[in-house]
Amino acid sequence: MHHLYPILKRELMSYFRSPVAYIFIIIFLFSTTGTTWMLGSFYGSNEAGLELFFFFHPWLYLFLIPAVGMRLWAEDRRSGVIELLFTLPITLLTAVIGKFLAAWIFVGIALALTFPMIITVYFLGEPDGGVIVSGYLGSFLMAGAYLAITCFTSSMTKNQVISFIVSFLICLILVLLGWGYLSSLLVDIFPVWVADAIASFSFSTHFDGIRRGLIDSRDVIYFLSFIGFMLFTTVIVLENRKAS
Repeated sequence: MHHLYPILKRELMSYFRSPVAYIFIIIFLFSTTGTTWMLGSFYGSNEAGLELFFFFHPWLYLFLIPAVGMRLWAEDRRSGVIELLFTLPITLLTAVIGKFLAAWIFVGIALALTFPMIITVYFLGEPDGGVIVSGYLGSFLMAGAYLAITCFTSSMTKNQVISFIVSFLICLILVLLGWGYLSSLLVDIFPVWVADAIASFSFSTHFDGIRRGLIDSRDVIYFLSFIGFMLFTTVIVLENRKAS
């Protein structure tokens, strides 16, 4: 794993060598804050907090995160760089983790740049700082889960658009599993315990508590375990690709 840092650094710097990265950050900032002010009617809520800000993140990430991660492996497969990677004295696990962490850090930087929202709520009132920190933590973990899915889909195809669409659909299902209508539908189809087990895999289920300031270790473990599982499946896909 001593090769991890060079890969991480190279991949992270590659984002900022392209104007696409800066365009993404601008879109990220406008979409995350814009939904809060317009769709969320921030002033009308009469609350000095960021709960509305984080409420829209699961939906915005459906589009934003796959846009970041769709190139992780698809571009390497299309250009043939992945064949060179297979010849280097590094493990696929190291390469997968390095690429993933670079993309996750990039998303974290974009998320951190929303700090004017924090300044705004403190200017307007006396928000609970713990809830704000919890919301950012949950959003970052959830972004990592979305990104891990995109990393997996990107390893399966040379086409970035296909990776984007498949990632979007998988993430959409995992968000909707925790919503009322679908939960009720699952109860109508399956026994309650089965429906609850399925709903427990929802991003929404695990994110809602964190964004409200309730940091449950089970929610944190869920996101980290999910990320680990998806990265492991990515390694398996690439190993099969290497062997073929």
